Amino acid sequence: MTRLKHTFKTDILFKLLFVKHPALLKHLVAQLLRIPIAEITQFEIRNPEMPPDIIGNKFCRLDIHMEVNGQKCNLEVQVEDEGDFPERALFQWARIYSNSLPAGGKYSELPRTIVISITDFALFDDCDEFHSEFMSLEVTRHKPLTDKKVLHFFELPKLPEVVDKNDLLLLWLALFKANTEEELKQIEALEVSEMSEAITAYHNVTASSEFRELERLRAKAQHDEAQALYNAERRAEKAKAITIAKSLLADGDSIDRVARVTGLTNAEVEGLRGAD
Repeated sequence: MTRLKHTFKTDILFKLLFVKHPALLKHLVAQLLRIPIAEITQFEIRNPEMPPDIIGNKFCRLDIHMEVNGQKCNLEVQVEDEGDFPERALFQWARIYSNSLPAGGKYSELPRTIVISITDFALFDDCDEFHSEFMSLEVTRHKPLTDKKVLHFFELPKLPEVVDKNDLLLLWLALFKANTEEELKQIEALEVSEMSEAITAYHNVTASSEFRELERLRAKAQHDEAQALYNAERRAEKAKAITIAKSLLADGDSIDRVARVTGLTNAEVEGLRGAD
């Protein structure tokens, strides 16, 4: 099996691919929301940009924010389970929803806001379904408080092993789940036009100089973050050694013994004599 260097889950690839191919994104969203494609009369990507300084930010999360038939819709792929993911998705919803109210606007004019999360990990242990949809409901009557809050979660590990070529939702999710060249070729062999177009777009984007440059910036940011963490750990270890050395010197230990115990050099221990 040949593992893919980049998958549909790679955040830079995910955003670049669908920003450059909005028609594919529209088809994907139609399947995720179970809206017939013909009924999507208004579709707009609201955050197509990917500035290099944002890509280099270690806290960067590359989601796609859209307006679909007047509804706010946010789509994100999450590979690692960093904890508290439902709360994070709810925070994302609240941020988008609250920012949709213009100055002087009426609360009734707030749009229906939908957050869609595709996760590469199992999120809900109490069910086997790969799709969960949440709204605000009264706890006994199950009456919706409002239809303006919707959160969708699609858990890739729960997808069935065999995917029907006529189930476009499962085919799209299988693309995101695919980690090997063989898995992509199996999907492509089904000769479903949407899948073939998506895979062709995937190959074109991964071969582009724009994608390679964005990947370089992301890799540099990750390296810088790792180096900063390493330096911080070394400074903490050094500070601990100095504290121990001062204590040993105060107890009358020799410079040689303090150096052996703490790992400091004799010159560093000598410099601590008489220090506050």
